[in-house]
Amino acid sequence: MQPLSGLLVLDFTTLLPGPLASLMLAEAGAEVIKIERPGGEDMRRFPPAFDGMSAPFAMLNRGKQNLTLDLKSEADRDRLLPLLKRADVLIEQFRPGVMARLGLGYDAVRALNPRLIYCSISGYGQSGPRADEAGHDINYIGSTGLLDLQPGPIERPVVPPMLVADIAGGSFPAVINILLALRARDQSGQGCRLDIAMTDAMFTFAWYALALGAAAKFPKPGELSLVGASPRYQLYPTKDGKIIACGAIEQKFWLAFTAAIGLPEAFVNDLRDPTATRDAVAKLILARTAEAWRPILAAADCCATIVTPLEEAMRDPHFIERGLFAHQVAAASGKIMPALPVPIAAEFRDKPSAKKAPKLG
Repeated sequence: MQPLSGLLVLDFTTLLPGPLASLMLAEAGAEVIKIERPGGEDMRRFPPAFDGMSAPFAMLNRGKQNLTLDLKSEADRDRLLPLLKRADVLIEQFRPGVMARLGLGYDAVRALNPRLIYCSISGYGQSGPRADEAGHDINYIGSTGLLDLQPGPIERPVVPPMLVADIAGGSFPAVINILLALRARDQSGQGCRLDIAMTDAMFTFAWYALALGAAAKFPKPGELSLVGASPRYQLYPTKDGKIIACGAIEQKFWLAFTAAIGLPEAFVNDLRDPTATRDAVAKLILARTAEAWRPILAAADCCATIVTPLEEAMRDPHFIERGLFAHQVAAASGKIMPALPVPIAAEFRDKPSAKKAPKLG
């Protein structure tokens, strides 16, 4: 039996943060019923298609069930009552106040089911001057100071490759706090309301800058050693247009790295002139191809690796052996694709299998 077997989760969310949170709960054994409006949520229309269904939707909703309801209809809301009375967890992702206007706010639902864990995920939280403000991931990292730590060159700023606010600010805190709330319910017998603001956790990611600001001064864009100011933690292009990711922070790794690439002694002490050292390293790395560097860096064991395309990384024997892609999403036709890897320990998940995403209705 899995840790969350027997628990019922009602998922009113769309797109990424909430669906990923409920996916993790489902992977740990919970029964998840996805409540969708007539016509389905927007993610169902995201390309590309996987055997007639959106591939992104299928990955995020593997193993869930569907219930299509018009929440503005009293008759459809009445159909929810039996589920609300026996649910353990409810996750919603509307703007603050929307569920209450639909008659499904926390106070109304708690009257039906005092043991319910009611989790609201939003950009800025359920209270405060910015609670009703629209936004997406890039707005949340932009408004909390996180993006300012390294936006890239001002004439050509770089959009980060990961949706850190959606996942690390929405999905992960939701799951963590739902599990904490379930534990608290074991002790008190009562449910609770969880207010998950995606922006809140962005300050957690700025921990080092916050420490510097508190003790000395806040860093300007690009000044932090871990966002590009140090030659030890840097991206270096190779001769064939690939990139070496150098993370040789500790002195032993830095000395191993500089020895492996043949950096002149004058540049090894990077405290003298970090820019000069970075430029000297870059010139050396640019002189050879990534494949020429690969065995050299591997032998040095110095925290320097070739940046790998996703498709190639999925074929890495290490990740395959760890079972990251052992679970699958199945289409009605029997066609399969890899399931989304989630940070749930293997002992808490079902055995690897092919599960379907819910059809509408």
